[in-house]
Amino acid sequence: RRLLKSPFGLVAEPADASMKEEEEQLCQAFSDALLTVQDVDEQDADLPQLCSQYVKDIYNYLHVLEVTLQAVRANYMQGYEITERMRALLVDWLVQVHSRFQLLQETLYLTVAILDRFLQVQPVSRRKLQLVGVTAMLVASKYEEMYAPEVGDFAYITDNAFTKCQILEMEQVVLRGLNFQLGRPLPLHFLRRASKVWLNSPTQRHYSTYDEAHLKPIMQHMAKNVVTVNEGKTKFLAVKNKYSSSKLQKISLIPQLKSAVVKNMAAALLNS
Repeated sequence: RRLLKSPFGLVAEPADASMKEEEEQLCQAFSDALLTVQDVDEQDADLPQLCSQYVKDIYNYLHVLEVTLQAVRANYMQGYEITERMRALLVDWLVQVHSRFQLLQETLYLTVAILDRFLQVQPVSRRKLQLVGVTAMLVASKYEEMYAPEVGDFAYITDNAFTKCQILEMEQVVLRGLNFQLGRPLPLHFLRRASKVWLNSPTQRHYSTYDEAHLKPIMQHMAKNVVTVNEGKTKFLAVKNKYSSSKLQKISLIPQLKSAVVKNMAAALLNS
């Protein structure tokens, strides 16, 4: 390339148009080279939003973040004024609020994550539990939604049991309690990844990091919840009602959820 004179100084002469540009070569992520199972991302190179070059490293990082960033302890409410049933009642109501506001799925998952992470570090009274719940959804909406509901909308949805000022004050308390760390991965993130490798195979075990021994106890608890709902043994029906709509393909009404397979899987916990 030669420098040409111009009224504004020296400029570079354009390169020969006949020269072919070298094809861009993307560097390979280190974990790619270590992969010994089927590469489920190899067909996604033309979809930049799927980050196929980096997705394995991203999910490795999310797995680490899941256990290091304020993981929720088992039975964290032992000794609290509020009980597990009160929490279940609140979450059931929050599912209805989420549907009413037509929010993203990420917002619901993040709401529950904020709720549990806050309650385990800052026990609250029964009187303030609903306030913490709507505040958690307000924070989650600001984090996930393009157009979050107004504070007044959350006050209204509580039948004005709490004022806008109370919600904003609780927002500060919640954020300080979480040290403003809202980026913890959600179950939904891992579910979307697992949906690409759903078969019980070395590939599935590699990408999820879980095998049958890890999954079976969780499946039993899920089956127990399904049977409990289908047999009318609980009043917490918001999730079932949500997924019984035609918009969501009436997935909670499919006959497989009432099959002997599900009942047998739940039997050990139902009979204990």
